Amino acid sequence: MKPSTPTEIELKLALASEGPGALSEHPLLQSLTPKRQTLINTYFDTPQGALAEARIAVRLRQVDDQVLQTVKTAGHGGGGFSERQEWEWEVPTLELDTQGLAELPPFQGSLAESIPALVAQLNTDFVRHSWQVTWQESHIELALDQGEIHSGGYRTTICEAELELKQGEPESLWSLALALAEQVPLRPSDSSKAARGNALGTQHWALPEATTPAQWMHRATLALDAYHDSHRAEHLAIAQAALATLASDPTLTEQARNEVEAMHHALDTTNQSNVAYGRAALAFAHRLAHQTALR
Repeated sequence: MKPSTPTEIELKLALASEGPGALSEHPLLQSLTPKRQTLINTYFDTPQGALAEARIAVRLRQVDDQVLQTVKTAGHGGGGFSERQEWEWEVPTLELDTQGLAELPPFQGSLAESIPALVAQLNTDFVRHSWQVTWQESHIELALDQGEIHSGGYRTTICEAELELKQGEPESLWSLALALAEQVPLRPSDSSKAARGNALGTQHWALPEATTPAQWMHRATLALDAYHDSHRAEHLAIAQAALATLASDPTLTEQARNEVEAMHHALDTTNQSNVAYGRAALAFAHRLAHQTALR
């Protein structure tokens, strides 16, 4: 087993229905030729959801004639940005390499007992168009994913972009995202495909409590992710309330408060990502990330 780079640094963006077209036509991508792949993915967990509770994802991905097994831990970050551990290696068939799992750090403790009980729980099938972008001396893979999540008899759409840092500085992810947001209707997303599938299958979307600006932003972002998949008005209301709380936070600078107010005003009742919301949300999330990095 030869796992790939153990740290994944990426920025995830949810797109409106017209977002893929706007992204593909963006001037920054016009001179680049995208790679097209059809990805068929199966996620595994115990019947009791031990991996979901531990915020660990185990996936088999079929790409043409190749099968990849991937393990991802929970990401750290917010506002679409995450940094997490990831292991990936090729396997011969569409069967879990349980011995390989047992060798990884996440399964060295009590979670090792869950390996024999792992079964297929959900599927994410989508077409990926990916561009290799050189931006501010960094190498970034920009992936556009369009397809569906199937879990527990329910389904929801995938329409998102991921900016993954291959080489360079994380700051370049924010800069590229902000440049794209000038023309592409998008917003930060804090929910992985696995987390979305787990919530969809159980029809339960747990949202964290919040006390700090970063936590309120994270709560608002997760609530919008939940609203996309649940279509429950309560999740949109939670997002609006979180933004309203943020806007009244006395610790924010005037510029930060203006960004939050712009987000609040731009958020419509359909939760369709729009340019005004995306620009303000990314600017504010970037500000929070920068402040955290300075501490």
